[in-house]
Amino acid sequence: MEEFVSRIATNVGVDPALADKAVGMMLGFLQREAADGPATRMIEAIPGASELVAKHDGEDAEGGSVLAGGGVVGFGQQLMNEGLSLGNIAGLANETIALAKEHAGDELVDEVLNSIPGLPQFA
Repeated sequence: MEEFVSRIATNVGVDPALADKAVGMMLGFLQREAADGPATRMIEAIPGASELVAKHDGEDAEGGSVLAGGGVVGFGQQLMNEGLSLGNIAGLANETIALAKEHAGDELVDEVLNSIPGLPQFA
């Protein structure tokens, strides 16, 4: 996962520590909001993803809980609160989805994404 995070930081143009946190938050969001079975299988298929989610999911920049929800728009706001632009977020999302598809397969990742209300319009 470290190699992926380093690659994504370079490709998106963000600090590696921020990329690490954002990818963990994104995967955690998918795990929380998507259908349980497919999301769990997807996370488990990505080497190091479970650990990254455990490391970064559940707190926003101020240390408060993000588990209260807010859907896709609320999650986007949380990422912007971390200092990411909409372009950074799109780049991070595209890279994360590509990684997930590489390890878990297109069909499973699409099932996860399509199970989250409002997400397909952004993905």
